[in-house]
Amino acid sequence: MILTGSATVSVHRDLIIGLAAKYKLPTICASRSNVTRGGLISYGPDRVHQFRFVAGYVDRILKGERPGDLPVQAPTKYELIINLKTAEALGHTIPQTLLATADEVVE
Repeated sequence: MILTGSATVSVHRDLIIGLAAKYKLPTICASRSNVTRGGLISYGPDRVHQFRFVAGYVDRILKGERPGDLPVQAPTKYELIINLKTAEALGHTIPQTLLATADEVVE
């Protein structure tokens, strides 16, 4: 099951993850917080990196640059987070090659 980064998923996160666990559905999530609460895997933009980048834009705007003149930026840093406890509960084995590339492994 794919959990997007929508507000609906955020509001009902615990219910959705609880039902996914009950019915043994693996989940790939848009955010780290879903994985720490029981989702299986998250792959998405590093939010901390994005917020730091945004701070630079705010600084430029406050110094007089027009927002319309600033380039649109796509995320440049992504993170992979895996929850081993959830994988074990689902009866899945995560390959070592995937674990080795993960930015964080929740145990």
